[in-house]
Amino acid sequence: MEFKAWFQCINPDCQNRYELTDIVYRCRECDELLEVQHDMSLLKKRSAEEWRELFESRYRRNEWPYGSAVWGKRELVCPNVDNENIVSTYEGGTNLFWAERLGHQIGLNDLWVKQCGMAHTGSFKDLGMTVLVSMVKQMISGGKKIKAVACASTGDTSAALAAYCALAGMPAIVFLPKNKVSLTQLIQPITHGVLTLSLDTDFDGCMKLVQEVCLKNDIYLANSMNSLRIEGQKTISFEIVQQFNWEVPDFVIVPGGNLGNVSAVAKGFQMFHDLGLINKLPRLVCAQAERADPLYRSYKKGFKTFDSIQAKTTLASAIQIGDPVSYKKAIRALQAFDGIVEEATESELANAVGRANRTGLLCCPHTGVALAVLEKLVESGEIKKEDRVVVISTANGLKFTDFLSKYHTGQIEGVQSDYAFSPIELSAKYEDVRKAILERIEV
Repeated sequence: MEFKAWFQCINPDCQNRYELTDIVYRCRECDELLEVQHDMSLLKKRSAEEWRELFESRYRRNEWPYGSAVWGKRELVCPNVDNENIVSTYEGGTNLFWAERLGHQIGLNDLWVKQCGMAHTGSFKDLGMTVLVSMVKQMISGGKKIKAVACASTGDTSAALAAYCALAGMPAIVFLPKNKVSLTQLIQPITHGVLTLSLDTDFDGCMKLVQEVCLKNDIYLANSMNSLRIEGQKTISFEIVQQFNWEVPDFVIVPGGNLGNVSAVAKGFQMFHDLGLINKLPRLVCAQAERADPLYRSYKKGFKTFDSIQAKTTLASAIQIGDPVSYKKAIRALQAFDGIVEEATESELANAVGRANRTGLLCCPHTGVALAVLEKLVESGEIKKEDRVVVISTANGLKFTDFLSKYHTGQIEGVQSDYAFSPIELSAKYEDVRKAILERIEV
């Protein structure tokens, strides 16, 4: 059976369509963002049970390319790509971690952390990048003139783009805000041999510049305003449902910066619901850092207006974005999912990481934002003890060892590290070692 997908303008008064092979990021008529639409009538010709059986038969198997948790759902993601043009690292299938100890500490019986950072490049961005780079390879094979693929990034997008373009043998360019990404994030595109531009501006400045460069130079834009990325990222929701044996959690909490992931998670659940694979939708929560919180400010006004802001420096550097491209999609998703937007201070997010890591997790600061927001919603009674809650952990904590080191040595200005822990320096003598152990651990 042949399935179909296309770009469509999100403006309900326009809804212009474009082929997925068109190099277009905004509607040429009204300048609104686009999204990928699928021919649902064709997809519904298979029953929900047939889809479940197909997806279960492919999940984490070795038949190319279906072992990937993205391409195992290719009919629902991007049916327009031929298998020989798929660029994949066997992405997805990341651990859904039962955070039992942490849940009990904050008053929940059923807390889970979707560890999207357990990925090829250490973040959820792989899920979207496999779709985008595969589609670029498809376009080039069909004769499209594309010199390179480029993105603006706060670290994780550039790492994913660099890896997937290196795998495909495709030139790539990354635009990074100078001194605003971790060393680990900076070294990833460099080690893949990708042209890395460190610019004296913030992410929003990089974003404006990369759009201009792509428009004028036959370079393909890889940021999440390109809705091909969203198609891969929506598989986070597919995975959660499948990992819960086709059940749906009550709440899903997503860190929000450029806001593509909020709409992606919503889109995944909605698509499964429309196909009859699930019978309810979760409530969606967007968690923002207080220093970069334009969506939270809009939410407090009932989404009647949205104003971009100048984001301030935050420990959650990947979501330090004051002018998010996908805010309209995010607002639409939150309204459809009875959504909530909440924010976390620097102290709250840092200590949420400190607390969580004491229970066996290894969180990035952006996951800390989501966990801090979770604590607030539990304290307010919005989230109940018996609710099943999933927190989306977007990146691997090992990308942020500088943050973790400063937290545990009390070097983060304005933050009291409530869960700091330090090594004990001793002489290499048995009695000194024994004394130190007995003072701290009941043996």
